[in-house]
Amino acid sequence: MYLQVVHHIAEQIRTGRLPVGARLAAERDLAEQYGVAVNTIRRAVRELRDQGLVITVPIKGTFVQAEQPVGEASEESEPNA
Repeated sequence: MYLQVVHHIAEQIRTGRLPVGARLAAERDLAEQYGVAVNTIRRAVRELRDQGLVITVPIKGTFVQAEQPVGEASEESEPNA
């Protein structure tokens, strides 16, 4: 179930609905929104962090950090080898 949350939030980030710098809702609010347990949201946020899409700042919250997962940059932006 947490992967569905990951995919949904990642899609919102990719489409700009959640722009870089946007703060994600609180864990409890996200859990209520998705109809899942808070631990499921924590696991989803951890996965989004691992992908480089969000960053968590203690006390302040979790913020969008990138528009696409780290390592998935378009070929145009990669240097020529």
